[in-house]
Amino acid sequence: MSKRRQLRRFDLRQIEGIAELIGVDEAGRGALAGPVVAGAVLVTKEFLEGRWAVAKGGRVNDSKQLTAAERDELWLEFEALVAQGQIHAHFGVADVAEIEAHNILGATKLAMRRAIAGIYAPDAFEQKAEPDLFASDEVVANFKPTVSCRVLIDGLALRGFPYPHRGIVKGDARSLCIAMASIIAKVTRDRLMTELEPKYPGYGFAQHKGYGTDEHREAVLRIGRCPQHREMFLRKLLAGRTDPAQMDFLTGAD
Repeated sequence: MSKRRQLRRFDLRQIEGIAELIGVDEAGRGALAGPVVAGAVLVTKEFLEGRWAVAKGGRVNDSKQLTAAERDELWLEFEALVAQGQIHAHFGVADVAEIEAHNILGATKLAMRRAIAGIYAPDAFEQKAEPDLFASDEVVANFKPTVSCRVLIDGLALRGFPYPHRGIVKGDARSLCIAMASIIAKVTRDRLMTELEPKYPGYGFAQHKGYGTDEHREAVLRIGRCPQHREMFLRKLLAGRTDPAQMDFLTGAD
């Protein structure tokens, strides 16, 4: 069995006993500039056992392992699957001001929450008692049963997150719905960064998408920061020193 086909098998195991899975992943957490973006993709057992997942799901992988052309092609196929009602997909964005206000982890949680909320509100997952048979019509009409859905988030489980979820370490390489979400997040963020290129020329946002490449670092040192730069990420760079704990944030990896 190919490694990529194992992603679908993983989700089939995760969905046992429930109706739906939502995979969640982010892009841009380690960039020097621009927003952090999260993607969320809902799949069902019917989809996982269906024609597209069986025949074409093997092309899905962690977004960082795909070319831009491969990601764009899959994006178009995801749009078709959404239009057909086979999956649900959404994205959420936390901007630079929110990254500064909540730190990168808090902003990532915010983007993930917004992505999932495009599919289900947090209260859809709350455990609720059966309504009283003698309750008013209004109470009965407003009763919402708990959804039969499991949320899988790439990485460790998140504290203080409003959705019950499971953290899947390296989930974008293990789960089909998380890998699909990673593509949604990556393509969305890349397009947002490309749109920033003419607004803030000289940095090369369309090329490096805000990550800490040599070209980007040199541009910041030469012309200074712009409103899309994350001050907390640039502080040590502009001071001429780099905290070893931040080295992974200064590379081109998500």
